[in-house]
Amino acid sequence: MSPAPPPFDHYGDAVPRSPVILSVPHAGREYPPALLAALRVPLAAATVLEDRHVDALAFAARGDETLLVQRRARAWIDLNRSEQERDPAIDEGARAIALPAPSAKVRGGLGLVPRRVNGAGELWRRRFTAREIEARIVDDHRPYHAALAAALQAARGRFGVAVLLDIHSMPSLGPGGPRIVIGDRLGRSADSRFVDAVERIVRDAAIPVARNTPYAGAHILDTHARGGTVHAIQLEFDRGLYLDPAGDLPGDGLARIATILRDVIATLAREATGWRGQTAIAAE
Repeated sequence: MSPAPPPFDHYGDAVPRSPVILSVPHAGREYPPALLAALRVPLAAATVLEDRHVDALAFAARGDETLLVQRRARAWIDLNRSEQERDPAIDEGARAIALPAPSAKVRGGLGLVPRRVNGAGELWRRRFTAREIEARIVDDHRPYHAALAAALQAARGRFGVAVLLDIHSMPSLGPGGPRIVIGDRLGRSADSRFVDAVERIVRDAAIPVARNTPYAGAHILDTHARGGTVHAIQLEFDRGLYLDPAGDLPGDGLARIATILRDVIATLAREATGWRGQTAIAAE
């Protein structure tokens, strides 16, 4: 019996051609039958959790970089939460194992398996067994992180340094708010030269931008950043920048935003090459 295919798509060579690795963990649109059967709200309420079609933006901007795109919906399991962020309100297994105090995300219903969404309330008609959640961790969560870690390790092995660009989207933050948010875990997950370079590109495009507010990144950055050799940055794009007015499909703005994202990717690659050179000089 052949093994089940991974729940994500991997684009690019086994040995990355660029030090920049692209990750799209929240654009999945696969809703397994078990999820549909457990929903207490219309499916449209669960799709609010998606980073709607941000994978189309990543594809449009990608050159030959390695790209990972999760296919499973975020409502099934959230790759940007740790395995420890299990919500006892819906997860029988969370009560059976020793877990740290619930994070703010878990308390707000956005743990490893999301419990609620704004505007729709509680998502599920029942609690999930420990076995159900553990199967999602083994089948969906761990394979993505293992593949991402392998790609970053391969890029670091080839180039001496790797840069993870974790691509997300966000609802509008309102008039006067940023339309692109750069997250670096408050300076902990990437050297400032990389983040400065991204911010310059966005500002030169006359798009309002912020760092770490309100999105600083989460589990993916914490897990994969390695001081000095793997730098990890999260980018959040206002969906109004690249979706149609209904917020449902890629719109007229996608080409422009993809050009900006392409500039970000290329600039990060150049910065990484320069970083490698500086590291080599420092070691002499």
